[in-house]
Amino acid sequence: MVKKNMSAPKVTVCTAIAILFIVVLTSQHSINSQSQDRVFELRTYTTIDGRIDQLITRHRDGAIPIFEKHGMTVIGFWKAAEAPRSENTLTYVLAHKSLEAAKQSWEAFSADPQRDEYEHELIVENVERMFLHPTDFSAIK
Repeated sequence: MVKKNMSAPKVTVCTAIAILFIVVLTSQHSINSQSQDRVFELRTYTTIDGRIDQLITRHRDGAIPIFEKHGMTVIGFWKAAEAPRSENTLTYVLAHKSLEAAKQSWEAFSADPQRDEYEHELIVENVERMFLHPTDFSAIK
């Protein structure tokens, strides 16, 4: 009769849990150890005639690489979940090292010739923008 070592799987599971715990703590420390000047930019776009899918494609395939090229960090993009705004509203968040860095990044973005390759048609009716500082209890800083 072969005796199985039942403690080996427990050690492996415990090791995996410990590694996961370390990764989560390290990631959270990295997120929270950003500069105190860091700001987030909340942008909400309303499209003309329900052209939300065109705007999503424009950002995914055109704007995001240029954002990153000019020092903007993409946090996330969201499409409104409920009608009628789900037909025409895209919201996203960018992170910047500071308000001044945000202004410089947007100036560079606006002057970038690559932008002309995808922004050839007017599809946006309105853009709302707000810069935000995280609170001391925010999960992302």
